[in-house]
Amino acid sequence: MIRLLKSLVLLGICLFLLLAGGCATVPLNQPKSHSQAITDTADTHFSKLANSWADLHDQKSGFFPLVQGMDALGVTSKAEKSIDLQYFLMKDDSAGLVIMNTLLEAADRGVRVRFLLDDIFTSATDEDLSLINQHPNIEVRLFNPISRRGMHYLNFAGDFRQANRRMHNKTFTVDNAISIVGGRNLADEYFQLKEGSVFSDFDILAFGPIAQEISASFDAYWNHTLAVPVEQVLKHEDFESVETVRSSISDETDDIFASIYQRALDSELLQDLISGKQVLFVADARVMSDDPDKLVNKVGEGEHMQLATELDALLRDAKREVVFITPYYVPGDDGVQYLRDLVSRGLRVVLVTNSLRSNNHVATHSGYARYRKDVIDAGAELYEARAYAGREAQGGEGPEALTMHTKLTLIDRRYVLVGSLNLDPRAIELNSEFGLLIDSEEMAGIFATGLDDTITALAYRVAKDDKGRLEWRGIVNGVETIETSEPQASRWRRFKAWFMKIVPESQL
Repeated sequence: MIRLLKSLVLLGICLFLLLAGGCATVPLNQPKSHSQAITDTADTHFSKLANSWADLHDQKSGFFPLVQGMDALGVTSKAEKSIDLQYFLMKDDSAGLVIMNTLLEAADRGVRVRFLLDDIFTSATDEDLSLINQHPNIEVRLFNPISRRGMHYLNFAGDFRQANRRMHNKTFTVDNAISIVGGRNLADEYFQLKEGSVFSDFDILAFGPIAQEISASFDAYWNHTLAVPVEQVLKHEDFESVETVRSSISDETDDIFASIYQRALDSELLQDLISGKQVLFVADARVMSDDPDKLVNKVGEGEHMQLATELDALLRDAKREVVFITPYYVPGDDGVQYLRDLVSRGLRVVLVTNSLRSNNHVATHSGYARYRKDVIDAGAELYEARAYAGREAQGGEGPEALTMHTKLTLIDRRYVLVGSLNLDPRAIELNSEFGLLIDSEEMAGIFATGLDDTITALAYRVAKDDKGRLEWRGIVNGVETIETSEPQASRWRRFKAWFMKIVPESQL
């Protein structure tokens, strides 16, 4: 036993020395340029439309829901002066390559491109990021980057306290006049390009004066100390020239780029926007975004948790109904009490989240599952998305599985909050988030009515039977069904959900 203890102590010392000696950090005090959104865009196509729109609608903005990711991509084709993108991740897949080609084409036309990416889950290669950064009209910055020196995972673990804080914001603005915000990341599953699984997501196209507020939020993050120019992060390697790598990418992706990008350009919505024919929702709106200092200050410090704080104020003023649509939901005891308080004031509270089978983060589902009965007892209506609902709706021809990734809050059928915020500890306390609050009874009413009409076809109602056990009630292929355990989930997936209960709730 003594020999075993000595061996374990020795192993612990070796691991500590390896971690201490192997971790490296990115210096954040290196010089970088300061830049702001280009405001001199009055002569651009979208600015002319936006200014005409504002004059006709008492300086209000226009909004339109984007269900298809391709509609967002096509907007870049009309960029004339600037494109500002801020995203949580971009993958090394077809969507990532198409987006890079799209940005390069815009830059070739003289458009200034600023691209801000959170570093931790971005799998786009350093070589590709270096490629587009070499273009004189494109600048790439990585937010809160992990050092490329030594071992990546050791660097993350060695600087865990800071590396665990991530920028989850997603905004995309063209010519300071038109923006797209919501939940999508830059990867195949968000653009309906993956056959096996698809993310059901939601963005809002924002047109007019509100785009300038979104630009201001982008500028705050772009110029923050945690936003590091990509050339200060990447390993000092001799990457191939722009022309060589670009030619290689072009040869590899010509067919993909042509077909995917053409679908975006052919979008009826895009064409109607370009021509000014699209009827938009007219509304006042405001940006509700966390301060980037949230990621360098003490966890849970309310001063910089602006989005959660402002949402709390809205909910406390709610009079009759609140609908939360969130892919990842871990309320904790305080969150359950919050629901109980809303219901006690006479509000109808509806919660829609993922089932175990539709959730792509099993650990998060484990954290949520322990609160299901408490949420029901609090008086909320609880629904879980059915993984195969899309396939059933298309007669068995749809994707193998569907993950609900929409992040939307509806308050009193008047306010619509869309953005990146999940209702879990990570989003509220650890990460930074972006939200856009739209004051539109017309839009909120249409969304709420549509949800009431379709929710039984897309989700299970989670309830308790007479003995207090959970049951899932839904309509599957037109037949009323009651399940008594995690529906459509395999035994292996259920085991993983049970095992992942070991993950600390604060990290979910």
